Amino acid sequence: MIIKKLKLIIIFTLLCFSSIVIGLTDTNKPIEINALMPAPFADSTERLVEQFNQENKGKIHLTVTRGPRETESVSDMAISSMILGNSPIDILLIDVTWLPKYAATGWISPLDEWVNDEDIKSIISGARQGNSYKNREFRWPLVADIGLLYWRKDLMQEPPKTPDALIKISKKLQNEGLVKYGYVWQGRQYEGLSCVYLEVLKGFGGDWLDNSNQFRLDEKSSIKATNWLRELITSEVSPKAVTNFSEPEALQIFETGDSAFMRNWPYAWAELQKPTSSVKDKVGVTTMVADTNQTPTATLGSWGFSILKNSNNKDAAWKAISYLTSEQAQKELFLKYGYTPTKAKLFNDIEMLEMSPILPELEKALQISEPRPKTPIYAQLSDVLQRELSAVLTGQKDPQKAMISAQVSSENILKSAGELRS
Repeated sequence: MIIKKLKLIIIFTLLCFSSIVIGLTDTNKPIEINALMPAPFADSTERLVEQFNQENKGKIHLTVTRGPRETESVSDMAISSMILGNSPIDILLIDVTWLPKYAATGWISPLDEWVNDEDIKSIISGARQGNSYKNREFRWPLVADIGLLYWRKDLMQEPPKTPDALIKISKKLQNEGLVKYGYVWQGRQYEGLSCVYLEVLKGFGGDWLDNSNQFRLDEKSSIKATNWLRELITSEVSPKAVTNFSEPEALQIFETGDSAFMRNWPYAWAELQKPTSSVKDKVGVTTMVADTNQTPTATLGSWGFSILKNSNNKDAAWKAISYLTSEQAQKELFLKYGYTPTKAKLFNDIEMLEMSPILPELEKALQISEPRPKTPIYAQLSDVLQRELSAVLTGQKDPQKAMISAQVSSENILKSAGELRS
């Protein structure tokens, strides 16, 4: 890990030096701005970037630094760059959970100068979350992501609405030999597991970190949610190997027709409609199940652009952000790559509705979306939760003991950071 971070620092040192040399020797060139994005987004916005540069030829030129595919590696690159100072980056595409940390550290600029109330109202309600810190906007959304429950329309008339119903239907279909597994999801010890747990936790009426900055991980609802995830494995509704599943593994099982249900993000829909998919035209989408009298929840997982505090070209950077997040750009990203738009108007777009019948379901999911705890130390809190959940799922720890341990460790972290209120 140390060697990896040293390599990132060396890369950005060279980039910083290059940008200084260019600034000294090419004063008559257009304003040069650089955006750092994870590899999938760098690839999918390539045509839009070329178009932006063509339309702003001689005035602004946007270069995209293609980061790693793993999101945390992108964060490491960005942090290394910002710590070094004189960063060559003007624009950073950040995950929703990074914003509190980056804003609190003073690495990114508030967007007050460019964003007003009307702009915010143009964004669909769920996607408005995760862009602000201490009542100031620091991020402008590119795409919205929400956790979804995929179900087989060829095996049932409607999806289950409760956790018990999901298990019951799964077992019935398994006993009839129609599917090998009932439900596949993200059970590996990584951020995806925290996202899964938040949906299940809320579905049982629980809370991770409430509005009073108090943890609720040791309460009955939290233990019940943890027990349910464990039961999925012990009852063989989910394979034991689910404890090693991230999004691609769950998608692969579901795509081959071996599972009745899958928890995944919106991008999976486009993959399931490919000619190679065994379940093409056989899949429905809904939100996660919830216990009786509880409201289902979809974990919010969006990406948005921020402008670095030390950028000398903030106006040019905002112009590029506006272009890449425009209605036309979002429409293209949705139709070509399945990225969920954030502009409210697009959810009523006729062409988009014809291309994707799940758009109304995405809109519903966004309306009940739930962000993960908004705190600069979220990464540490998520790590604690993942470790305890993983111990339960692999049979190494009792659910109640694990959640009590998660509660105590989380409180200690928050106390150390001075964020826990008495």
